[in-house]
Amino acid sequence: MGKRILIVDDAAFMRMMVKDILTKNGFEVVGEAQDGLQAIEKYNELKPDLVTMDITMPEMDGITALKKIKEVNPEAKIIMCSAMGQQAMVIDAIQAGAKDFIVKPFQADRVIEAIQKALS
Repeated sequence: MGKRILIVDDAAFMRMMVKDILTKNGFEVVGEAQDGLQAIEKYNELKPDLVTMDITMPEMDGITALKKIKEVNPEAKIIMCSAMGQQAMVIDAIQAGAKDFIVKPFQADRVIEAIQKALS
């Protein structure tokens, strides 16, 4: 059985892109969320093996959601997704416990590499 992944991004087409990359590589996408609040709810409900988390979102940003998920489950595996030029936020995310980060626009091989590394 493929590892279960939750995709969090406020842009539907970005979620679709990530989902496409993951399903083609044998991962199971168990849920999607469009902001940090939904991400926390879905994480607690679905207990995925890994989360891909956008940094910039409405309601609650990805770094705040990352910290809240880590409070509930310090073992949570979360990979941050960022646009170019968000280096400071990426550093915050890594310090808050993110396993890795991938930069948009996504390159399939980099996404898979980051996920496999985080899960191993």
